[in-house]
Amino acid sequence: MLELSSTELAVVACLAAPKALDALPTPEGATAFRTAPDELLLLAPPDAAERVLAAAAESLTALDDDALAIEVTDGWTALTLAGPDAREAFARLSVLELPEAGFIQGDVARVPAKILVEPERLLLLVPASWAEHVRERVLALALDVRERPEPRAFEVKAP
Repeated sequence: MLELSSTELAVVACLAAPKALDALPTPEGATAFRTAPDELLLLAPPDAAERVLAAAAESLTALDDDALAIEVTDGWTALTLAGPDAREAFARLSVLELPEAGFIQGDVARVPAKILVEPERLLLLVPASWAEHVRERVLALALDVRERPEPRAFEVKAP
């Protein structure tokens, strides 16, 4: 069975020169994903947002005078697909080839998305304005999908 749930998390965007982002230490309690040469996203539990933002801003400004770290949580919605059918469900939403584990980005249900991949769980990070569309597409997959009524808490995985 496939489970769909919203996931509560904080999102901090770090915008800087590529060398600065290469040298940026990942704040404790966050997971970092490079989304472009000059952009990196930090995902963290919601209660860590201020701490992660402060740590990223302090480190970035020491590395690049023009750097910017900003919390962009409100611009994103996170949905988790969990279960042995998560990859099959994803294949019905996107032509992206999923790695065994890691991060990928691209078109999901005709929406630009960022995907954190684990063996039987996918975290879909989609623009907030498209969240309901993606949710409806998942529920329309013709798979046995159980929608979890309460949100999941984002968990940072140890490296």
